[in-house]
Amino acid sequence: MTPRIAILMGSDSDFPRLEPCIQTLRDFGQEPVVRVLSAHRTPEEATQFATRAQQDGFGVIICAAGGAAHLAGVIAAHTSLPVLGIPLDNPPLGGLDALLATVQMPGGVPVGTVGVGRGGPINAALLALRILGVADADMHAQMNTFRDSQHDRVLEKDAALQSKLS
Repeated sequence: MTPRIAILMGSDSDFPRLEPCIQTLRDFGQEPVVRVLSAHRTPEEATQFATRAQQDGFGVIICAAGGAAHLAGVIAAHTSLPVLGIPLDNPPLGGLDALLATVQMPGGVPVGTVGVGRGGPINAALLALRILGVADADMHAQMNTFRDSQHDRVLEKDAALQSKLS
């Protein structure tokens, strides 16, 4: 059985921006566990989730937070599973604060960080699937098929553009 993927967010207001992440995982047959856990407001529950994640069958944890964006770091400090951080583009700094908080982890506490903005949640899902694909041949094949389909779509768009131009 393929390990599960967890998506944690610091606030329920983050959910609309994470729907593309959830949908991408579902498109590949993964039904993620989605939770609201805060590094600051529910630190005990966040720590407990991270500590138990591997024995609960998780293989990757995705954490989304804005502002101080400590969630991914707190989770990574309490598990040896891969943790992926999605810095959210909240005001007033447009996500720069969250990006720096997520990517600037101290040595020994790694957090894989994706970009701020629309692509971040989708890339977090795809990166989680690639991580699981290392030990799951079916998932690896699905990711290769996806990569090939992206290649083909770009060439189709190029051909359509060249046709318009000539």
